[in-house]
Amino acid sequence: MGDFGDDTTLTPAADGWTRSVHPDWTIWGPNGGYMAALALRAAGECSGRSRPANATVHFLGVASLEEPVQISASVQRAARTATSVRVDISQGGKPMLAAMVWAIDNELDGLHHSVATPPQVPSWRELPTIRDRFAAAGQTYVPSYAFWENFEQRPGRWIDTWEEREGEHPDYFHWLRFTPTPTFDDPWLEAARLLLLVDLGAWPAVCARHNQQDYIAPSIDVSCEFHSLDVPEWLLLHGESDHASDGLIGSRQAVWSDDGRLLASGISHLLCRSVR
Repeated sequence: MGDFGDDTTLTPAADGWTRSVHPDWTIWGPNGGYMAALALRAAGECSGRSRPANATVHFLGVASLEEPVQISASVQRAARTATSVRVDISQGGKPMLAAMVWAIDNELDGLHHSVATPPQVPSWRELPTIRDRFAAAGQTYVPSYAFWENFEQRPGRWIDTWEEREGEHPDYFHWLRFTPTPTFDDPWLEAARLLLLVDLGAWPAVCARHNQQDYIAPSIDVSCEFHSLDVPEWLLLHGESDHASDGLIGSRQAVWSDDGRLLASGISHLLCRSVR
């Protein structure tokens, strides 16, 4: 189990920052949302602004755990209340990630509305943990990747006959709580929590639809809008995929608070890769 704050802390270097990719945040390789979180923290350092407004990330390569990555950031435009920052992550001279981030000041004057309706999913307080679900079936929960040990999980949708599933609607409702440290004082780190989840929701939704072992589908991009950084411990991730063809999977994700507020939303593309 890692600690999200510690595991995304950047070490200053001559031309930016560096850090080792933490093995506790891997799935098929370093998780894309984790890598995006490193970029977001660099953007925060570079911009000097209070919080991010959005982040668009292209994943260009799969980083190794064997050596540190190098992170650089540069201001593209600085206006009176907002700054655009580009972040690049490389390793051994090869590009791993490129990101564009808009950063803004706090409490800007403007219009206000909120009409988004949260999904009809029971509160985390009413749901058993994933470990409890397995225990009730006489089994022990063993996560398939180290990544999942970083959360307490309470599935909002549960398929008892998971191994026999066929043609389920491609969506994903999951309550998640980061462990061992669930929240942070730094708004950039709170936004990084949301960004990681927005990147996470697509593939579990796809797996509800397709019971197969022929493909994996890493993210090639993610774009996230941060609506509120008043972020509680428990977060409801809703991921859905309306379309997949020609080796591409499209998806939409939303992250909700336990009192029904939309905290972040975004889209991501996955690129299918054969495992044969």
